[in-house]
Amino acid sequence: MNDLALLLTPEGRALLDEVRDTEPAQELAVATRLRRDHPAALVSAALGQARLRQRAVAKFGAEDAGRMFFTPNGVEQSTRSSVATYRARRLRELGVASVADLCCGIGGDAVALARAGIRVLAVDRDPLTAAAARANAEALGLAGLIEVREADVTEVDTAGYDAVFVDPARRGGRGRVFDPEAYSPPLSWAVETARTAPRAALKIAPGIPHEVVPAEAEAEWISDGGDVKEAVLWFGTGAPGAVRATLLPGPRTLLGRGLPDPGVRPVGRYLYEPDGAVIRAHLVAEVAEEVGGGLVDATIAYVTADEPRPTPYATAYELTDRLPFNVKKLKALLREREVGTLTVKKRGSAVEPEELRRKVRPQGPNAATVFLTRVAGAPTMLIGHPLK
Repeated sequence: MNDLALLLTPEGRALLDEVRDTEPAQELAVATRLRRDHPAALVSAALGQARLRQRAVAKFGAEDAGRMFFTPNGVEQSTRSSVATYRARRLRELGVASVADLCCGIGGDAVALARAGIRVLAVDRDPLTAAAARANAEALGLAGLIEVREADVTEVDTAGYDAVFVDPARRGGRGRVFDPEAYSPPLSWAVETARTAPRAALKIAPGIPHEVVPAEAEAEWISDGGDVKEAVLWFGTGAPGAVRATLLPGPRTLLGRGLPDPGVRPVGRYLYEPDGAVIRAHLVAEVAEEVGGGLVDATIAYVTADEPRPTPYATAYELTDRLPFNVKKLKALLREREVGTLTVKKRGSAVEPEELRRKVRPQGPNAATVFLTRVAGAPTMLIGHPLK
């Protein structure tokens, strides 16, 4: 709290601007110089905040990250702005004008909601985190739409708000928490809170088992740039039981149609690697139907087909070779093809990509992708290249 209070003073803000681009290797020299004219505590706080802002650029972009205030946990746990913006836009499209943002953290989601024109009550029980959220609302010119309250979210009255958004803490003293009932607050509390609101969105880990999703909720898995970021349980959307995978940027959304698992078929000329959100949402069957394909193995989420049918929900590859797993044969083939740039992907294989790359030592001007997987239960190497 003291560090943040120091940084919010005119002297602190000026010092933050001065150390904005300080590289880690320069910190000691910069700190020594600045301590001649500024209190040591302020210099330390400014350099620490500069490091956090540099880390936050990946999530918030350089412009916002350069103005916001962060805590170490806030950088780690906050929502990527592209995902928060998508979710806020969807709430706005549902007619939501006010949201109680429970477990608001440093305010990343509250910022996205406010920028969508939604009035926000942002609540967090940690004093420093709440103070950072308040500072961020002010720094980004959104204080008129965001009220920050330091409180226990379980004691907050959300009546009068169009929607509730809950982002429970999924990290404990020992790292990431996987049991939804070990979230803080527990998922069961968040679900009961959602049921009392006109609409609600609960941010959860993408690895949540499908069987714990409430029957009245819509479940959405979201990826950004191919990386799965989160799952959201939506209440009050008029689509209970629906499942969707949303890919950003775009957005592009694949809706589940309740298809049975796709069948296994012989490896064709093309291989499709579904996006991680599609896999997490259990919508591989929808992709297989879209491309007219089937699985290479009943337990592997690779789809194969005889014709190229581009889809935004999977990356397509043209295959050139199929071999039983054998490092020597792969090395000889790569040498023959003069492959120096080798991308190694695996699903259903214990071999580590870096280990394989080290053993085959690719050299040459050409590129290839090798898939380490199983075909009809047998360890197999599929070699090809992405479709352009």
